[in-house]
Amino acid sequence: MNSPRLEVDLRKLRHNTRTLVQRLAVGGIRVTAVTKAVCGHPAIARAMLDGGALGLAESRLSNAKRLRKAGIDCPITMIRTPMLSQVDDVVKTCAASFNTETAVISALAAAALRQNKVHGILLMVKMGDLREGIRPDDLGDIARKVADMPGVALTGIGANFACMQSIAPTAAKMRALSAMANDVEARCGPSLRTVSGGNSANLHWALGPHATGRINDLRIGEAILLGVDPITGEPIAGLHQDAFTLVAEVIETDAKPMRLLTGKVDHTLVRIWPVPEASDVTRIILALGNQDTDAASLLMPSGCSHIGATSDHLVIGTKDPALCVGAEMRFGMTYSALMRVMVAPDIQIELYNDRPEPTVRNTDGPAKHLALV
Repeated sequence: MNSPRLEVDLRKLRHNTRTLVQRLAVGGIRVTAVTKAVCGHPAIARAMLDGGALGLAESRLSNAKRLRKAGIDCPITMIRTPMLSQVDDVVKTCAASFNTETAVISALAAAALRQNKVHGILLMVKMGDLREGIRPDDLGDIARKVADMPGVALTGIGANFACMQSIAPTAAKMRALSAMANDVEARCGPSLRTVSGGNSANLHWALGPHATGRINDLRIGEAILLGVDPITGEPIAGLHQDAFTLVAEVIETDAKPMRLLTGKVDHTLVRIWPVPEASDVTRIILALGNQDTDAASLLMPSGCSHIGATSDHLVIGTKDPALCVGAEMRFGMTYSALMRVMVAPDIQIELYNDRPEPTVRNTDGPAKHLALV
Protein backbone atom coordinates (compact mmCIF):
# COMPACT_ATOMS: atom_id res chain seq x y z
CA MET A 1 0.00 0.00 0.00
CA ASN A 2 1.05 3.58 -0.54
CA SER A 3 2.50 5.64 2.28
CA PRO A 4 2.26 7.95 4.03
CA ARG A 5 -1.42 7.17 4.53
CA LEU A 6 -4.17 7.74 7.04
CA GLU A 7 -6.23 4.69 7.96
CA VAL A 8 -9.75 5.56 9.15
CA ASP A 9 -11.95 2.99 10.89
CA LEU A 10 -15.50 4.20 10.31
CA ARG A 11 -16.98 1.51 12.56
CA LYS A 12 -15.07 2.98 15.51
CA LEU A 13 -16.29 6.47 14.66
CA ARG A 14 -19.89 5.23 14.53
CA HIS A 15 -19.36 3.55 17.89
CA ASN A 16 -17.89 6.69 19.47
CA THR A 17 -20.74 8.83 18.17
CA ARG A 18 -23.44 6.37 19.22
CA THR A 19 -21.95 5.99 22.69
CA LEU A 20 -21.86 9.74 23.31
CA VAL A 21 -25.31 10.28 21.80
CA GLN A 22 -26.79 7.69 24.14
CA ARG A 23 -25.01 9.00 27.23
CA LEU A 24 -25.93 12.63 26.58
CA ALA A 25 -29.55 11.80 25.75
CA VAL A 26 -30.09 10.87 29.42
CA GLY A 27 -29.64 14.57 30.24
CA GLY A 28 -31.69 15.77 27.28
CA ILE A 29 -28.66 16.86 25.26
CA ARG A 30 -28.32 16.10 21.56
CA VAL A 31 -25.10 15.91 19.55
CA THR A 32 -24.14 18.12 16.63
CA ALA A 33 -21.07 16.47 15.09
CA VAL A 34 -18.21 18.79 14.15
CA THR A 35 -16.38 17.83 10.96
CA LYS A 36 -13.94 20.74 10.64
CA ALA A 37 -10.88 18.71 11.75
CA VAL A 38 -11.47 16.25 8.91
CA CYS A 39 -12.22 18.96 6.32
CA GLY A 40 -15.82 17.88 5.94
CA HIS A 41 -14.87 14.39 4.72
CA PRO A 42 -18.20 12.91 3.55
CA ALA A 43 -17.60 9.31 4.69
CA ILE A 44 -16.56 10.45 8.16
CA ALA A 45 -19.58 12.77 8.35
CA ARG A 46 -21.89 9.91 7.37
CA ALA A 47 -20.37 7.71 10.09
CA MET A 48 -21.19 10.41 12.65
CA LEU A 49 -24.74 10.72 11.34
CA ASP A 50 -25.14 6.93 11.34
CA GLY A 51 -24.04 7.03 14.97
CA GLY A 52 -26.95 9.31 15.85
CA ALA A 53 -25.72 12.89 15.46
CA LEU A 54 -28.69 15.06 14.51
CA GLY A 55 -26.68 17.43 12.34
CA LEU A 56 -23.22 18.60 11.36
CA ALA A 57 -21.21 21.70 12.22
CA GLU A 58 -18.50 23.31 10.10
CA SER A 59 -16.24 26.34 10.34
CA ARG A 60 -15.22 26.49 6.66
CA LEU A 61 -17.64 27.11 3.84
CA SER A 62 -15.57 24.96 1.46
CA ASN A 63 -16.04 21.98 3.79
CA ALA A 64 -19.80 22.55 4.00
CA LYS A 65 -19.98 22.70 0.20
CA ARG A 66 -18.02 19.44 0.03
CA LEU A 67 -20.62 17.79 2.25
CA ARG A 68 -23.49 19.05 0.12
CA LYS A 69 -21.77 18.00 -3.10
CA ALA A 70 -21.49 14.47 -1.67
CA GLY A 71 -25.27 14.37 -1.22
CA ILE A 72 -25.43 14.95 2.54
CA ASP A 73 -28.70 16.79 3.16
CA CYS A 74 -28.85 16.99 6.97
CA PRO A 75 -28.79 20.39 8.72
CA ILE A 76 -25.33 21.98 8.60
CA THR A 77 -24.51 24.83 10.97
CA MET A 78 -21.68 27.29 10.33
CA ILE A 79 -19.95 27.59 13.71
CA ARG A 80 -17.51 30.35 12.78
CA THR A 81 -19.02 33.81 12.27
CA PRO A 82 -19.67 34.04 8.51
CA MET A 83 -17.59 36.42 6.43
CA LEU A 84 -19.51 39.22 4.76
CA SER A 85 -18.04 38.13 1.43
CA GLN A 86 -19.63 34.68 1.81
CA VAL A 87 -23.13 35.37 3.13
CA ASP A 88 -24.93 34.27 -0.05
CA ASP A 89 -23.15 30.93 -0.11
CA VAL A 90 -23.61 30.45 3.64
CA VAL A 91 -27.37 30.85 3.29
CA LYS A 92 -27.41 28.58 0.26
CA THR A 93 -25.36 25.83 1.96
CA CYS A 94 -26.12 26.00 5.67
CA ALA A 95 -29.38 25.90 7.58
CA ALA A 96 -28.04 28.13 10.34
CA SER A 97 -24.95 29.92 11.59
CA PHE A 98 -23.44 31.16 14.84
CA ASN A 99 -23.08 34.93 14.85
CA THR A 100 -21.71 37.82 16.88
CA GLU A 101 -21.97 40.84 14.54
CA THR A 102 -25.24 42.58 13.64
CA ALA A 103 -23.74 43.73 10.33
CA VAL A 104 -23.18 40.13 9.33
CA ILE A 105 -26.65 39.07 10.49
CA SER A 106 -28.20 41.87 8.43
CA ALA A 107 -26.27 40.69 5.37
CA LEU A 108 -27.39 37.10 5.98
CA ALA A 109 -30.99 38.30 6.22
CA ALA A 110 -30.71 40.13 2.92
CA ALA A 111 -29.16 37.07 1.29
CA ALA A 112 -31.94 34.88 2.65
CA LEU A 113 -34.62 37.19 1.26
CA ARG A 114 -32.94 37.09 -2.14
CA GLN A 115 -33.04 33.29 -2.01
CA ASN A 116 -36.59 33.13 -0.59
CA LYS A 117 -35.28 31.39 2.53
CA VAL A 118 -35.20 31.87 6.28
CA HIS A 119 -31.72 31.43 7.76
CA GLY A 120 -31.34 30.32 11.38
CA ILE A 121 -29.29 32.56 13.68
CA LEU A 122 -27.63 31.39 16.87
CA LEU A 123 -25.98 34.08 18.96
CA MET A 124 -22.60 33.22 20.48
CA VAL A 125 -22.09 34.63 23.98
CA LYS A 126 -18.77 35.47 25.67
CA MET A 127 -18.30 33.17 28.65
CA GLY A 128 -14.60 33.59 29.41
CA ASP A 129 -12.76 31.78 26.60
CA LEU A 130 -11.64 35.14 25.09
CA ARG A 131 -12.53 34.00 21.61
CA GLU A 132 -15.68 35.13 19.76
CA GLY A 133 -18.89 36.18 21.46
CA ILE A 134 -21.39 38.86 22.41
CA ARG A 135 -21.11 40.46 25.84
CA PRO A 136 -23.87 39.05 28.07
CA ASP A 137 -25.09 42.58 28.83
CA ASP A 138 -25.65 43.17 25.10
CA LEU A 139 -27.30 39.83 24.32
CA GLY A 140 -30.91 40.89 24.95
CA ASP A 141 -30.79 43.94 22.70
CA ILE A 142 -29.13 42.07 19.84
CA ALA A 143 -31.56 39.16 20.20
CA ARG A 144 -34.48 41.59 19.93
CA LYS A 145 -33.03 43.07 16.71
CA VAL A 146 -32.59 39.59 15.20
CA ALA A 147 -36.09 38.52 16.18
CA ASP A 148 -37.51 41.54 14.33
CA MET A 149 -35.40 41.05 11.21
CA PRO A 150 -37.06 39.46 8.14
CA GLY A 151 -35.10 36.72 6.39
CA VAL A 152 -33.63 35.25 9.56
CA ALA A 153 -34.99 33.46 12.62
CA LEU A 154 -33.46 33.55 16.08
CA THR A 155 -33.14 29.84 16.79
CA GLY A 156 -30.62 29.64 19.60
CA ILE A 157 -27.71 30.88 21.68
CA GLY A 158 -24.41 29.22 22.44
CA ALA A 159 -21.05 29.49 24.15
CA ASN A 160 -17.54 28.22 23.60
CA PHE A 161 -14.97 26.88 26.05
CA ALA A 162 -11.44 25.49 26.17
CA CYS A 163 -10.23 26.76 22.80
CA MET A 164 -8.21 29.90 23.50
CA GLN A 165 -7.81 29.47 27.25
CA SER A 166 -8.06 25.66 27.76
CA ILE A 167 -10.42 26.32 30.65
CA ALA A 168 -13.21 23.83 31.17
CA PRO A 169 -16.79 25.06 31.60
CA THR A 170 -18.22 25.05 35.10
CA ALA A 171 -21.67 24.24 36.40
CA ALA A 172 -22.03 27.92 37.34
CA LYS A 173 -21.32 29.08 33.78
CA MET A 174 -23.80 26.54 32.41
CA ARG A 175 -26.45 27.80 34.81
CA ALA A 176 -25.67 31.34 33.66
CA LEU A 177 -26.10 30.33 30.00
CA SER A 178 -29.45 28.71 30.84
CA ALA A 179 -30.52 31.92 32.58
CA MET A 180 -29.54 33.93 29.49
CA ALA A 181 -31.74 31.68 27.36
CA ASN A 182 -34.66 32.39 29.68
CA ASP A 183 -33.98 36.13 29.54
CA VAL A 184 -33.85 36.11 25.73
CA GLU A 185 -37.16 34.30 25.51
CA ALA A 186 -38.71 36.72 28.00
CA ARG A 187 -37.84 39.54 25.58
CA CYS A 188 -38.31 37.79 22.22
CA GLY A 189 -40.76 34.97 22.84
CA PRO A 190 -40.17 31.19 23.17
CA SER A 191 -38.09 30.86 20.00
CA LEU A 192 -34.87 29.17 21.14
CA ARG A 193 -34.77 25.62 19.84
CA THR A 194 -31.07 25.30 20.63
CA VAL A 195 -29.01 26.24 23.68
CA SER A 196 -25.56 24.98 22.74
CA GLY A 197 -23.34 24.64 25.78
CA GLY A 198 -20.06 24.18 23.97
CA ASN A 199 -17.83 21.45 22.60
CA SER A 200 -16.15 18.20 23.64
CA ALA A 201 -14.68 19.99 26.66
CA ASN A 202 -18.23 20.10 28.13
CA LEU A 203 -18.59 16.34 28.37
CA HIS A 204 -17.36 16.03 31.94
CA TRP A 205 -19.97 18.58 33.02
CA ALA A 206 -22.75 17.19 30.80
CA LEU A 207 -22.32 13.64 32.08
CA GLY A 208 -22.03 14.70 35.71
CA PRO A 209 -24.60 14.32 38.48
CA HIS A 210 -26.12 17.82 38.24
CA ALA A 211 -29.04 19.09 36.19
CA THR A 212 -28.24 20.34 32.70
CA GLY A 213 -30.80 23.18 32.73
CA ARG A 214 -31.63 24.65 29.32
CA ILE A 215 -28.54 23.20 27.63
CA ASN A 216 -29.80 20.81 24.94
CA ASP A 217 -26.95 20.65 22.43
CA LEU A 218 -23.19 20.08 22.36
CA ARG A 219 -20.93 20.48 19.34
CA ILE A 220 -18.75 17.37 19.49
CA GLY A 221 -15.70 16.77 17.31
CA GLU A 222 -12.53 15.73 19.14
CA ALA A 223 -14.23 13.31 21.53
CA ILE A 224 -15.84 11.43 18.62
CA LEU A 225 -12.77 11.46 16.39
CA LEU A 226 -10.08 10.65 18.95
CA GLY A 227 -11.99 9.39 22.00
CA VAL A 228 -10.20 11.73 24.42
CA ASP A 229 -11.05 14.54 26.80
CA PRO A 230 -9.70 17.75 25.19
CA ILE A 231 -8.90 19.28 28.58
CA THR A 232 -6.79 16.45 30.01
CA GLY A 233 -5.96 14.42 26.90
CA GLU A 234 -7.08 11.33 28.82
CA PRO A 235 -9.06 8.54 27.09
CA ILE A 236 -12.83 8.59 27.55
CA ALA A 237 -14.04 5.28 28.93
CA GLY A 238 -15.86 3.17 26.36
CA LEU A 239 -14.59 5.11 23.34
CA HIS A 240 -12.00 4.13 20.74
CA GLN A 241 -8.81 6.20 20.64
CA ASP A 242 -7.51 4.57 17.44
CA ALA A 243 -10.12 5.36 14.80
CA PHE A 244 -7.32 7.21 12.96
CA THR A 245 -3.86 5.76 12.36
CA LEU A 246 -1.07 7.50 10.46
CA VAL A 247 1.28 5.13 8.63
CA ALA A 248 4.73 6.21 7.40
CA GLU A 249 7.63 4.40 5.71
CA VAL A 250 11.22 4.12 6.97
CA ILE A 251 13.72 5.54 4.46
CA GLU A 252 16.93 5.40 6.52
CA THR A 253 18.30 3.65 9.61
CA ASP A 254 21.50 4.31 11.54
CA ALA A 255 22.50 2.48 14.70
CA LYS A 256 25.43 4.78 15.42
CA PRO A 257 25.12 7.41 18.18
CA MET A 258 24.50 10.91 16.85
CA ARG A 259 26.31 14.04 17.96
CA LEU A 260 25.19 17.53 17.13
CA LEU A 261 27.44 19.46 14.77
CA THR A 262 28.27 23.10 15.41
CA GLY A 263 27.52 25.70 12.78
CA LYS A 264 24.66 27.80 11.51
CA VAL A 265 21.25 26.24 11.21
CA ASP A 266 17.80 27.57 10.41
CA HIS A 267 15.89 26.72 13.58
CA THR A 268 12.55 27.46 11.91
CA LEU A 269 13.03 24.40 9.69
CA VAL A 270 14.90 21.86 11.82
CA ARG A 271 15.01 20.92 15.47
CA ILE A 272 17.30 18.02 16.35
CA TRP A 273 18.22 16.54 19.72
CA PRO A 274 20.97 13.98 20.26
CA VAL A 275 20.08 10.30 20.55
CA PRO A 276 21.28 8.74 23.82
CA GLU A 277 24.63 7.07 23.20
CA ALA A 278 23.51 3.47 23.53
CA SER A 279 24.45 0.70 21.13
CA ASP A 280 20.90 -0.68 21.03
CA VAL A 281 19.28 2.61 19.97
CA THR A 282 18.67 3.07 16.26
CA ARG A 283 18.07 6.40 14.60
CA ILE A 284 15.19 6.07 12.12
CA ILE A 285 14.17 8.53 9.41
CA LEU A 286 10.66 8.35 7.95
CA ALA A 287 9.19 9.92 4.82
CA LEU A 288 6.92 12.23 6.80
CA GLY A 289 7.38 15.79 7.99
CA ASN A 290 5.87 19.06 9.10
CA GLN A 291 4.33 19.58 5.67
CA ASP A 292 2.25 16.47 6.34
CA THR A 293 1.34 16.79 10.01
CA ASP A 294 2.20 18.35 13.34
CA ALA A 295 5.13 15.98 13.76
CA ALA A 296 5.84 16.96 17.35
CA SER A 297 2.25 16.06 18.31
CA LEU A 298 2.29 12.51 16.95
CA LEU A 299 1.85 9.75 19.53
CA MET A 300 4.99 7.64 19.39
CA PRO A 301 4.78 3.83 19.29
CA SER A 302 6.00 2.01 22.38
CA GLY A 303 9.79 2.05 22.65
CA CYS A 304 10.20 5.00 20.29
CA SER A 305 11.10 8.62 21.01
CA HIS A 306 10.73 11.78 18.95
CA ILE A 307 14.09 13.31 18.02
CA GLY A 308 13.10 15.98 15.51
CA ALA A 309 11.46 16.83 12.23
CA THR A 310 11.95 18.98 9.16
CA SER A 311 9.48 19.83 6.43
CA ASP A 312 9.61 16.29 5.00
CA HIS A 313 11.65 14.10 7.40
CA LEU A 314 10.72 12.66 10.80
CA VAL A 315 13.61 11.44 12.94
CA ILE A 316 12.96 9.08 15.85
CA GLY A 317 14.97 6.83 18.13
CA THR A 318 13.97 3.21 18.61
CA LYS A 319 15.18 -0.10 20.00
CA ASP A 320 13.03 -2.12 17.58
CA PRO A 321 15.43 -4.12 15.33
CA ALA A 322 12.65 -4.91 12.84
CA LEU A 323 12.40 -1.32 11.64
CA CYS A 324 14.54 -1.58 8.52
CA VAL A 325 14.34 0.48 5.33
CA GLY A 326 10.95 -0.09 3.70
CA ALA A 327 9.24 -1.01 6.98
CA GLU A 328 6.16 0.91 8.08
CA MET A 329 5.50 2.62 11.39
CA ARG A 330 2.06 3.42 12.80
CA PHE A 331 1.27 6.51 14.85
CA GLY A 332 -1.64 7.75 16.88
CA MET A 333 -2.48 11.43 16.67
CA THR A 334 -3.53 14.43 18.67
CA TYR A 335 -6.16 16.82 17.34
CA SER A 336 -3.46 19.13 15.97
CA ALA A 337 -1.72 16.29 14.13
CA LEU A 338 -5.01 15.04 12.65
CA MET A 339 -6.00 18.48 11.34
CA ARG A 340 -2.67 18.86 9.54
CA VAL A 341 -2.88 15.37 8.05
CA MET A 342 -6.33 16.01 6.61
CA VAL A 343 -5.11 18.99 4.56
CA ALA A 344 -1.85 17.39 3.42
CA PRO A 345 -1.97 16.61 -0.33
CA ASP A 346 0.47 13.68 -0.12
CA ILE A 347 -1.39 11.72 2.57
CA GLN A 348 -3.56 8.98 1.11
CA ILE A 349 -6.77 8.30 3.07
CA GLU A 350 -7.89 4.67 3.39
CA LEU A 351 -11.38 3.96 4.74
CA TYR A 352 -12.30 0.76 6.57
CA ASN A 353 -15.63 -0.73 7.74
CA ASP A 354 -17.69 1.59 5.59
CA ARG A 355 -20.97 -0.28 6.00
CA PRO A 356 -23.02 0.56 9.12
CA GLU A 357 -23.90 -2.30 11.42
CA PRO A 358 -27.60 -3.23 11.78
CA THR A 359 -29.31 -1.32 14.58
CA VAL A 360 -30.29 -3.55 17.50
CA ARG A 361 -33.13 -2.10 19.53
CA ASN A 362 -33.04 -2.56 23.28
CA THR A 363 -36.56 -3.26 24.54
CA ASP A 364 -35.46 -3.48 28.17
CA GLY A 365 -35.05 0.27 28.65
CA PRO A 366 -32.05 2.57 28.19
CA ALA A 367 -28.64 1.05 28.61
CA LYS A 368 -26.33 2.28 31.31
CA HIS A 369 -22.93 3.61 30.27
CA LEU A 370 -19.60 4.24 31.87
CA ALA A 371 -18.87 7.80 32.91
CA LEU A 372 -15.93 9.86 31.76
CA VAL A 373 -12.66 9.11 33.49
